[in-house]
Amino acid sequence: MTAHHPKLRSAWDRARQVILFEAGGLALITPPFAWLSGVPMADSLGLLAVAALIAALWNAVYNTLFDFIEGRITGRTADRRPFGMRALHALGFEGGLLLMTLPVIMAWTGMGWIDALVADLGLATAYVIYAFVFNLAYDRVFPIEPTATEALARAK
Repeated sequence: MTAHHPKLRSAWDRARQVILFEAGGLALITPPFAWLSGVPMADSLGLLAVAALIAALWNAVYNTLFDFIEGRITGRTADRRPFGMRALHALGFEGGLLLMTLPVIMAWTGMGWIDALVADLGLATAYVIYAFVFNLAYDRVFPIEPTATEALARAK
């Protein structure tokens, strides 16, 4: 018996996902970050744009690896991911990103590490919620087209 390896998103689909995610995140999260942190709007936008670039690169790597590993273990595509796995996916993404962005926030704003950590945790919290909702919506709007074998299995 051969193992079933579900179809992954195409490079084009993954690029669209990353671009939409990062643009939406900047539009939704920059204004409250500027207001709560006291960092001017232009500086906040610059900082979050750099963080978004880091996040975009991390997003592409993390999501591809997560989808690949999950698919190998469970045999399902990412658009069929259950609630608990979606939560784990979002938390893992944000945890890795936190490690990469904390030094950037400190350098960009001049904040000490505790203030930067609080700011970064606030951003991570906002993005965990956003990532969960965004990815759920993205999977519904842009489902992965099943292979012929998967389509038959889903029909049963």
